[in-house]
Amino acid sequence: MKGTIRRAAVGLAIIGSMLSIVASVRAANPSRIVSTSPSITETLFALGLGDRVVGVSEYCRFPPAVLQLPKVGTFLKPDAELIAGLRPDLVFVHELSSGIDRRLAALRIPFVVVDRGALATVFSSIRQIAQAAGEPGRGDSLVAEIERRLQRVRHGAAGASHPRALFIIGRSPGMLTDLVAVGPGSYINDLIEIAGGRNVLAIQGQPQYPRISMETVLRLDPDVIIDTVDMGETEVERRRRQPINERLWSAYPSLAAVKNRRLHAATTDALVVPGPRVVDAAEWVAMLLRDRSPR
Repeated sequence: MKGTIRRAAVGLAIIGSMLSIVASVRAANPSRIVSTSPSITETLFALGLGDRVVGVSEYCRFPPAVLQLPKVGTFLKPDAELIAGLRPDLVFVHELSSGIDRRLAALRIPFVVVDRGALATVFSSIRQIAQAAGEPGRGDSLVAEIERRLQRVRHGAAGASHPRALFIIGRSPGMLTDLVAVGPGSYINDLIEIAGGRNVLAIQGQPQYPRISMETVLRLDPDVIIDTVDMGETEVERRRRQPINERLWSAYPSLAAVKNRRLHAATTDALVVPGPRVVDAAEWVAMLLRDRSPR
């Protein structure tokens, strides 16, 4: 048993040493960068570093230039061998639970773990990425610009009414069951508040993304419901799906949002990628909180 513990301790020490070595050899101004998530990719391009990006995740779609870049797996399961084949001098990752840190360390590939989560994390991750890429000034400038634009959204919503909103981000396809909504402390909750809404599930003790029933929806009776589920990947598909998904909710005419045409079946890529397009997402939410849906 003591031998096993000793070997485990030695193994951990070796991994720790490898991580230190990898961190120390990171290039001051890396020229071959791999991104393993859409938010990291969008940040790199927003920082003006797109010409240094040589690989991205399978789900990276913006800006359009990334569609032609080699793919290195998903942000939950990056492929270390594919990454190594691109000969990067810096890799950005979010998740370590997949063991990507150990595999990159074993291959002596420098990497940086980037924050993800709430709105505040968008700003910290921009600064992290800019710093690691040797361009801290660009990070400060981008954060300042995003904060200025978000302040304009807040200011625009300040004089308007503050509708009670319910945001649905998960449910059974074609059905209003197994609903997953937006709760307190989440990125989308921050967007609702910036846009001038009041999240009906921003209740102390609620998880960030609670599961709720239609009975709960009827009891809360929000002024606005935004259903982002089962909308497809393209704008053409989303326009086709919108009336189909809105008809699901028409089965509940007593809901204020249905009665007053403030039920929106809609989504936008900017909403699901916490990154530099956060202002686009906030403006989109503000528009839906303000508008009525067509009959």
